[in-house]
Amino acid sequence: MQAMNAAVPAAADDWPAQVEWLRAQTSVAYPEALAFMEERVARIAEGHARELVWFLEHPPIYTAGTSAKESDLLEPRFPIFRTGRGGQFTYHGPGQRVAYVMLDLRHRRKDIRTFVHALEEWLIATLAEFGIKGERRRGRIGIWIADGSQEKKIAAIGVRVRRWVTYHGVSLNIAPDLSHFSGIVPCGVREHGVTSFADLGVAASMEDVDRAVRRTFTRAFP
Repeated sequence: MQAMNAAVPAAADDWPAQVEWLRAQTSVAYPEALAFMEERVARIAEGHARELVWFLEHPPIYTAGTSAKESDLLEPRFPIFRTGRGGQFTYHGPGQRVAYVMLDLRHRRKDIRTFVHALEEWLIATLAEFGIKGERRRGRIGIWIADGSQEKKIAAIGVRVRRWVTYHGVSLNIAPDLSHFSGIVPCGVREHGVTSFADLGVAASMEDVDRAVRRTFTRAFP
C-alpha cells in the first residue's frame, strides 16, 4: 500500500535519519489509515522500512480502545471504530492534528511505559511552544490544561505495540468542533471537559503546529 498523500521531508539535519515524516493533504478515512499503519509496522519490524511519524486528520468519528465501556457511548453521532489501541472512547475530526507514531523500540528502549511518558513529554513541549501549559494528571491518560477552576483535556494518547514497533499515537486539539465530543465520555473521564488551542484563544494553523511538533520531537525521542 502506498502512503496516502505527500511526504514532508525533514528540514533539519539533526532530526533522526531513520524517521520518515509524512503529512496527509486531505482527510483520511480511519480504515485506510489503520490498514496503512499495520502494513508499515510489519515492514518496520522486518527491517524493510524506516520509522514513521504520520500527520493527518480524520473525518468525524469515534474510536473505542481496548478499555472502552459501552456506557461511555452516549450518542453515536458519528461512525464508531473498535480499535486495538489502549484507552477508551475518543473523538477524531477536522481541526484536530493526529500523529500516528511508528517507532521501533528494539532500537530505542523496550519499555512501553517509557514510550508513553515520552509521548507526554513531546506533547507538553509542543504546547509550550505556543505558551500553553500542558500537564499530566495521575490516573488520567493524555495532557490536561487548568482552565480556571476546571481541568480540560487538550491531547489524547492511545497506542499499540506489535513486535516492539509502536503504532496509533496522539491527537492534539487545534480547532475542532468541541461539541462533537458530547456523544461520548472522552477517555472515560466524566468530571472534566475538553479544550483546544482555539478554545483557549491561541491562534495557530495546522502547519504551525506541525512545525512545532517536529521541532520538539528529539527532546522526547533523542
